[in-house]
Amino acid sequence: MASASNDTSRPSALRYIQYDPSRENEYLTAMRQLISKDLSEPYSIYVYRYFLYQWGDLCFLAMDQTDKLVGVVVSKLEPHRGGPLRGYIAMLAVREEYRGQGIATKLVRMAIDKMIERDADEVALETEVVNTAAMKLYERLGFLRSKRLHRYYLNGNSAYRLVLYLKEGVGSMDANYDYPVPVSGAPPIPTGQPQVQIPGYPVV
Repeated sequence: MASASNDTSRPSALRYIQYDPSRENEYLTAMRQLISKDLSEPYSIYVYRYFLYQWGDLCFLAMDQTDKLVGVVVSKLEPHRGGPLRGYIAMLAVREEYRGQGIATKLVRMAIDKMIERDADEVALETEVVNTAAMKLYERLGFLRSKRLHRYYLNGNSAYRLVLYLKEGVGSMDANYDYPVPVSGAPPIPTGQPQVQIPGYPVV
């Protein structure tokens, strides 16, 4: 067993790359294996292809020195209800033994930077209410809590929708109860009905 001091466990030894569709057979299998370990609900291969075929440039991977996948973020970018151009963090996962080293933060920042290059107005995501590690990660990146989604996941757990506004004056709201408040120490938000969409479960 490799020790914790092994170079392959240090962030400096990792390579961060953009998803390459020519290596789908290799990457997609590894991505599904990594992400499925921490999902609130299972995803079929078609869900992955939905994102990767249309927004492969918004998917980034962290690889160790042996070219093994240790982290991944999957995203998309499209107009939201005919309004702002909204990025969406659909999936985020880091191999357990590599967590706590800033890999998830690096991957999310890469995705956000790419969205900014494509003139995104905002970025949204959902994460389980009980996933405090993910909440802290996104708060550090500037995300605000927009809405509580009651029993959002198939396992019965509720979620928070978080939004990062990238441009001054942009602040679209999804429903009657949508209003941005700081994640930490924020009061409970009234529950609204979740949108019909593919939910993601960010894992740090």
